Amino acid sequence: MQYRPIGKTGLSASVIGLGTEHLDNKPYELVEEVIHAALEQGINMMDLFMPGEAVRRNIGKALAGNRKKMLIQGHIGSVDLREQYDMSRDLDVCKRYFDKLLECLDTDYIDFGMLFFLDSDADIDALFENGVVDYALELKRQGVVKALGASAHNPATARRMVDSGLIDLLMFSINPAFDLMAGTTDIMAMLGEGYTEMVQALDPARAELYRLCESRGVGISVMKTLGAGKLLSADHTPFAEPLTPAQCIHYALTRPAVVSTLIGCQSKAQVLEATRYLDCTDAEKDYASIISGVKRDFTGSCVYCNHCLPCPANINIATVNKYLDIAVLDENNVPGSIRQHYAALEKHGSDCIQCESCEARCPFGVAVSKQMLRAVRIFGE
Repeated sequence: MQYRPIGKTGLSASVIGLGTEHLDNKPYELVEEVIHAALEQGINMMDLFMPGEAVRRNIGKALAGNRKKMLIQGHIGSVDLREQYDMSRDLDVCKRYFDKLLECLDTDYIDFGMLFFLDSDADIDALFENGVVDYALELKRQGVVKALGASAHNPATARRMVDSGLIDLLMFSINPAFDLMAGTTDIMAMLGEGYTEMVQALDPARAELYRLCESRGVGISVMKTLGAGKLLSADHTPFAEPLTPAQCIHYALTRPAVVSTLIGCQSKAQVLEATRYLDCTDAEKDYASIISGVKRDFTGSCVYCNHCLPCPANINIATVNKYLDIAVLDENNVPGSIRQHYAALEKHGSDCIQCESCEARCPFGVAVSKQMLRAVRIFGE
């Protein structure tokens, strides 16, 4: 397993994480099979948003003796008051369900207290006005939650939470199809209706959000990595052909700030299929050949796929572009961590010989030589 540091928390997450939504309404034996398979594969990151008591108790039972091996995202505001998934911004209700989560898991702490489903300004305003944010901060002060996070599908509201300085982790929906949608698209509705609202180029609001998280030291855990399975289907993919799980996972992991992809599994076989990504060749992970198809257009935008390599000057072009994309958010105030990461590279923009051989290979028409000159201007080397 590979692990990545989660922002400034001091914690590290497995790049393949576990989404547990498919364990709801399943027998304990299956829950145990999936949880144990995840632990055996070195998975240490899990999201648990489901409010039902049965699934929470089953997961808690399956984790018995291994609690410290798993980082858990537990959500504040996920409820089932009418025996249906719902959300609440009522402080007393949020407290009751979070206390129940601790009880069901037989634990006295949650690693990430996630403010649940913040897809509108009204959602966020209610958290502040009703005392839910103060409650979450008190949980953190007491050590009941180790860090705070938020889940969102809307880049505007996600950015607002990142800008607030409250969160260390953002749970956000990322895949190549979503990144081609306008930031105002209703992602949840789209999952049921198809990808009809897709635009023709990378949505700048989503791309900028990932870079902002990286610059602020906020990690991203990824939901909907496989687009609810639609990206794997020849009948539903918006691209010329379906992607594989490895390609979807690799796309998400090449976005700035991403630390873990949360893959929903309902069998040991599916856990093993997800973690097979770690043994895939570069060719098997390659998503560029599919997303550069005729249906949609990433022209001019670096998607960090490394098709530009090999570079005769041995520059890791994708990595330089990634740090540059973050730096240009505010050229006059580039985060020190980004400057340090750039400086630590073996080769820099200044090593570019302007041969443009990379541009001939790039499937997305990125002006790499100009990007390298821009890196020199911003980073000084």
